[in-house]
Amino acid sequence: MRRLSLAIALTLSAAALATTPVVMAGETPAPENAKAYFINLKDGDTVSSPVLIRFGLSGMGIAPSGTEAPNTGHHHLLIDAPALEGDALNEAIPVDAEHVHFGKGQTEASVNLTPGKHTLQLVLGDWSHIPHNKPVMSERITVTVEPATQAKSQ
Repeated sequence: MRRLSLAIALTLSAAALATTPVVMAGETPAPENAKAYFINLKDGDTVSSPVLIRFGLSGMGIAPSGTEAPNTGHHHLLIDAPALEGDALNEAIPVDAEHVHFGKGQTEASVNLTPGKHTLQLVLGDWSHIPHNKPVMSERITVTVEPATQAKSQ
């Protein structure tokens, strides 16, 4: 009876793990309390371009890419990009118009965005641009960029 109870418990535990989404990432550990966030933007904001974006980070420090130091990383700004998940969390963050790297340790940027709605997300990368394990990412927010006002003719 005891073996049967143990077998049932193990089976239920395995089933629970199989149905629980697990977010994995690269090899570089991140503290449990680490958090990336936007300092001066929130979901639903209306802005004009260029947009000054200030990057927030708590529970970790900023270091330039290539610097392998505990509890550090550098920011990446995802612009209208799909969320990083699955195998993408184990690979270097791409370098393209949707994935802007701030490998010098920058904590703010002036970004040109076209008029309309845009999604933004911060992802902290380790020394080699791979998200930490557990990933340190901001919430995805949506901002609306107003069209530039035309100069009045005189």
